[in-house]
Amino acid sequence: MHKLQNAWESLRASLWFVPTLIVAAAVALAIGLIEIDAAGYDWKLADRLPRLFGAGAEGSRGLLAAIAGSMITVAGTTFSITIVALAQASSQYTSRILRNFMSDRASQSVLGVFVGVFAYCLIVLRTIRGGDEVLFVPSLSVLGGLVLAFVAIGFLIFFIHHTAASIQASSVIADAAEETLRAVDRLFPKGVGDAADNPAGGAESKAVMANIWITIAARKTGYIQAIDADALFELARQCGSVVRMERGIGEFVIEDAPLASMAGKQPDEEAIVKLNGAYTVGRHRTVHQDAAYGIRQIVDVALKALSPGINDTTTAVNCLDYLGVILARVAARAVETPYRKDDGRVRLIARGPTFAGLVDEAFDQIRQNAEGNVAILARLLQVLEIIAARTSDPGRWQALAQQADLVAETAKRSVPSAHDRATIQTSTDRFSASGERSKQQGNSA
Repeated sequence: MHKLQNAWESLRASLWFVPTLIVAAAVALAIGLIEIDAAGYDWKLADRLPRLFGAGAEGSRGLLAAIAGSMITVAGTTFSITIVALAQASSQYTSRILRNFMSDRASQSVLGVFVGVFAYCLIVLRTIRGGDEVLFVPSLSVLGGLVLAFVAIGFLIFFIHHTAASIQASSVIADAAEETLRAVDRLFPKGVGDAADNPAGGAESKAVMANIWITIAARKTGYIQAIDADALFELARQCGSVVRMERGIGEFVIEDAPLASMAGKQPDEEAIVKLNGAYTVGRHRTVHQDAAYGIRQIVDVALKALSPGINDTTTAVNCLDYLGVILARVAARAVETPYRKDDGRVRLIARGPTFAGLVDEAFDQIRQNAEGNVAILARLLQVLEIIAARTSDPGRWQALAQQADLVAETAKRSVPSAHDRATIQTSTDRFSASGERSKQQGNSA
């Protein structure tokens, strides 16, 4: 099932799928209207609206030919504009957001409408008869072509506005954040089997880790895009063993390198095939099961903004704001233990994201590239304070506190002005105070 879901996500993100559906719908509409015209219904359109429908076969051909020619020209222009937008986004922000532009439903729909109107006109043109042939002018179908031409004009105006808005930094960051938030809602919490208490350091953990682990090699090279944890859990049950993930979502795996391990005896070929089948490996990472990749995209935009060649502090601040939104939502969600069990027995040791890992992914590189930048360091502390207010978990607060300490240390080392250092220290103190309040609330609860 997860492979079908991944294939469906790839189709939705492609630049050709939605236009193909629209073209097919346009062809079906043309055939349907032609059949209605051919059925002999007397609409008397030429009598009612002679200026619109009084044209004969040649006039109708000329109208549809003009519409078809203009639509394919506009479609080519639209495609060119899309390519220019992709190139600009890649150079100004990061190449990792190109898939977001390609999967933009508005751009796909506009391109599909233009090509669909072109296909509609071709189908109707093919049926018009005049001269020495038996006269047949499908008036209703010709009217449909005229109406679709005006619809396409509206889509063209919308596309120009949409493209101008979508390449703005705030729109790029917001779109990446919205996609990541959808992934967070899917992934946290996510249960596989019965969620077990983390037995790390206990007798159960020692018993599991004391097993003899048989490594199972990957059969494909690429990034792990999705993992069917249900399939791995069921495989462990069938084999009466324990499966331990050696590579997780978003990690790069090389063919014949360790992918997972099974406790006990050497698994047979069928089990190895099933285990590899639970992993979807591709050429690039996707956000669908990989919230960390969505964070990575926003971080890359921030790093590009902080580079000496661009030096766009405002864009970097926007990135921190949306990273705060994502992590604030994660802070309020349950991130399950990696241990999954069935009937009290551990069957799967998963390898997934942790809150501390996501915090490091979001802020480490931005902090490292923001030395001396008071606005970024101060905003980073404010974002950490906002996130800390969403959790009373000591481990999560400690991860945030560690980031705050590193920001304070960076400011002390790289900010020359005593006034600016005092501003950052004030933000650090406010963060510590908010953390103490969160701890007290957690203890009282």
